[in-house]
Amino acid sequence: MKLFFKTYGLLCGLVFICLVLVSWAVLIHYQKTGKFPPTYEQIISSGRLKLITHYAPSTYYTYQGQPTGFEYDLAKEFANYLDVDLEIITPGWNNMIPYLEKGKGDFLAASMTITRERLDHVVFSIPYMDIQQHLIHHRLVFGAKNIEDLSGKTIHVRRGTSYHYRLKQLKENGINLNYILHDNVSTEDMIKMVAQRDIKFTIADNNIATQNRRYYPDILIGIPVQKKEFLAWAVNPKNQKLQKEINAFFLWGIQNGIIELIQDKYYGNKENFDYFELKKFHERIVTRLPKYKDLIIKESETYGFDWRLVAAVVYQESHFNPRARSFTNVRGLMQVTRKTAEEMGIDNRLKPEQSIKAGIKYLNKMYLKFKDIDNPYQRMLFALASYNVGYGHVKDARQIAVEKGLNPDKWQVLKQMLPLLARSKYYKKTKYGYARGWEPVDYVRRILTYYDILKKKL
Repeated sequence: MKLFFKTYGLLCGLVFICLVLVSWAVLIHYQKTGKFPPTYEQIISSGRLKLITHYAPSTYYTYQGQPTGFEYDLAKEFANYLDVDLEIITPGWNNMIPYLEKGKGDFLAASMTITRERLDHVVFSIPYMDIQQHLIHHRLVFGAKNIEDLSGKTIHVRRGTSYHYRLKQLKENGINLNYILHDNVSTEDMIKMVAQRDIKFTIADNNIATQNRRYYPDILIGIPVQKKEFLAWAVNPKNQKLQKEINAFFLWGIQNGIIELIQDKYYGNKENFDYFELKKFHERIVTRLPKYKDLIIKESETYGFDWRLVAAVVYQESHFNPRARSFTNVRGLMQVTRKTAEEMGIDNRLKPEQSIKAGIKYLNKMYLKFKDIDNPYQRMLFALASYNVGYGHVKDARQIAVEKGLNPDKWQVLKQMLPLLARSKYYKKTKYGYARGWEPVDYVRRILTYYDILKKKL
């Protein structure tokens, strides 16, 4: 009996050692083949966070050689939060979840909705945005009044998207619609195809649709085809510690305004849409801008400004008309005042080269006044507002923010404070007095709209 227990104990020990060795071998195999996700601790110790995303304007893309996009900016903030570097992986839409499952990336951020199908493969963070799917069609094509009206229509969507799953569900529920699946065509490209009337219908989330409507004014955002859904980041089910850190980051980002700032940058003001105004702008990009493009590029490079942003300012000021005059008697392409013209060293505001030179020089002067604002994007918004309403009034609005216990370095705050300068309760206590403070807010909004379009088209 003692021999049995001794032999049995030895056998159990050998089995235990074998199990440990096998487990260790499996772990090494997973790590070598990229099929086992790095733990949160390994991510931190490596100093590198791998983002799986989709290359598209609504998520991640490069502009002038620099990475940008909503998901990229948010992921970059998360990497900063963890104090690690961010690495981008773009395997293609249908490969993103398989890459995450195989451990080829740490998390997935690609404007992805939480669906039952995806929950079979990944775990999601808490949501950071709610969206809704809509039918997209050309304004010369009849849309649908309700879901039943989709019967008989052919709708184009990308395979494997939430749009695909929704159309499949509608068809199973008795809606006699047809859908065509595409493997290598993005939602943005299908919206473009609708605008060009290559296809009649597609489906897009409202945030993507409103963003693209400014590029293609002839599209209409039709009926919703799904209840509101939620966007979230996804992680491998084996890495729930990372999921918890993402959730903590989102809560922190909501509290300190970082998420609001990024949402405002990419999706703010998208609902303000004037079809005729944007059609006119698209037309004048072709008919008027080329006359002044080289001048704008040359002077913009002097100060390190994106020439497309400056072109957006020129259009907002004069619609690319060198003889434009306002009711306050400012004149020329960049609507320079007589006093500013003298200060900037020009003698003829109606000459395009002089107006552009003076306007950009003055914009740079305003930009330099906000050295205390670290974020260059925020800083430029403050400079644009100052170009319109004057530095003194912007300074007054910042002081009001301070008195209210708000952050005077954030545009989301300033655009709420500026309109208060038209109310006696506030402007009587300021140094520079009354101002039509709603005007610089609208001014900046319009410039950002034009700038967004120019980045897309030029």
